[in-house]
Amino acid sequence: MKNKFPENFLWGGAIAASQAEGAFNQGGRGLSVGDVTPYNKNLNRKEINNHKIINNEILAAAQQDLSAENYPKRYGIDFYHHYKEDIAMFAEMGFKVFRFSISWSRIFPQGDELIPNEEGLAFYDNVFAELEKHNIEPLVTISHFDMPLYLVEHYGGWKNRKLIDFYVRYAETLFKRYTKVKYWITFNEINASVFSTFKGVGLLKDRSEHFEQDCFQAVHHQFIASAIAVQLAHELIPGSQVGCMIARFTTYAATSKPEDVMKMVHDDQYRNFFFTDVQARGYYPSYMERYFAERDIQVTFEKEDEATLRAGTVDFVSFSYYMSLISSSDPEHLEQTAGNLVGGFKNPHLKASDWGWQIDPIGLRYSLNQLYDRYQKPLFIVENGVGALDQVDEDGQIHDDYRIDYFREHIQQMKESIKDGVDLLGYTTWSAIDIVSSSTSEMSKRYGFVYVDQNDDGSGTLKRLKKNSFYWYQRVIESNGEEL
Repeated sequence: MKNKFPENFLWGGAIAASQAEGAFNQGGRGLSVGDVTPYNKNLNRKEINNHKIINNEILAAAQQDLSAENYPKRYGIDFYHHYKEDIAMFAEMGFKVFRFSISWSRIFPQGDELIPNEEGLAFYDNVFAELEKHNIEPLVTISHFDMPLYLVEHYGGWKNRKLIDFYVRYAETLFKRYTKVKYWITFNEINASVFSTFKGVGLLKDRSEHFEQDCFQAVHHQFIASAIAVQLAHELIPGSQVGCMIARFTTYAATSKPEDVMKMVHDDQYRNFFFTDVQARGYYPSYMERYFAERDIQVTFEKEDEATLRAGTVDFVSFSYYMSLISSSDPEHLEQTAGNLVGGFKNPHLKASDWGWQIDPIGLRYSLNQLYDRYQKPLFIVENGVGALDQVDEDGQIHDDYRIDYFREHIQQMKESIKDGVDLLGYTTWSAIDIVSSSTSEMSKRYGFVYVDQNDDGSGTLKRLKKNSFYWYQRVIESNGEEL
């Protein structure tokens, strides 16, 4: 029985280009879907799902306002100019791996060009060189909620099959340029195509006659693009490993009532397993036939699609894990709770974060066992963390012991899953450093080991400060997970 983390375990942290880079109008970059999510100073955290909706009116206003004032992702934390300083801090923590995404619109500003933007490619040359200097392995997400906005406005987003060719051209450009990168992820949280459709697949509900149909057609095109990219990576970078990624919505039955258990089974299938089944097994699972039939959904396949999916299965399965939810066949009397991409029903046995996300370390072990039993492929936890309202004391210290407790409990369960026999490649926390929130564009929802002096309105010095968790994670990595 394995009793500890493997010697080559990949400890690290993660960020996303759309939330960290900034410099939205520099280096030839085009606008992305991430650049049009406004910050709402009247945000009510108890009604947070209302702030995730992007419609025609919001999108039109964002394109008319080309400033960065109301759109925090346009300036991020200015990783574009601070990457050397930030990577040095990650190296000081002892990172073995750093997960980040490449901004598609920095390489192909519109998304449909034939020739990439050299200035954008050169920026990532420098990032990779800095990581290599510090002996940090890059884990690169090719598309992380920042597809070029032009592809939404001129092609209708991922429901248009032409986007497969545009994505493949983009991915091939990366594979040919960055041949030393071993680990890749094709799409961030690909199940967002159904739960957060604008940033996932570039769809607006008020532009669609059959929205759910369009969502599943869009994700089918992403499945095909991913499968082609897997094959290209293997061809162009021998020994490379390419993974899929989902937002893991761990779910429990509200009671032992068979109806609740069956609802849990279906929630797991439709929210989670459908997306990993296709990418890890190479075909559509049979349970989706009924789902599609009952909703009048007809996904169009081209004649080569089935063969493409079979040939392009992923090497590892990665996922984000933040919380768990409850499934119930009779939810009338259950209390609602928030979560990553989707909300759900509250588990009375769990505590929650400042944003109402339920904290469930054992749910991570449960998820790891489920996924490994199902696929027998290596797993990679590429997002896990807790958003909190961190405070800087008068002496400049940030005492985030609640974050340390969160990570300690989850890492303990990771260790238990390894004892259970799970093949776990690595762990990149969310996030390595404070960044702009993906859903609400606020800065006060902080996840990092490093505090960034920036407020929700963008004011601040951008000075980086080490939190207590910085030093704690440093000891965890140095001891390979033995000192928690």
